[in-house]
Amino acid sequence: MAGEFQDIRRRLEDIAEELSNLAMERLRESIDAGGMELPVDERRLTRARRAVEKAAAILAEPDDIE
Repeated sequence: MAGEFQDIRRRLEDIAEELSNLAMERLRESIDAGGMELPVDERRLTRARRAVEKAAAILAEPDDIE
């Protein structure tokens, strides 16, 4: 992996963790309020986390050397 991508990849991983924490917080709030369905925010946060994780994984891939 190019060194220039390493910092960006780490930041993306931190963002993915933050998104995961927010999603868990939404779930806890819903459960505490007696909710029986997943909150819409949690679904959106989970989708965003997956996209950020995918971006981080792409940056972790080895460079194509031909």
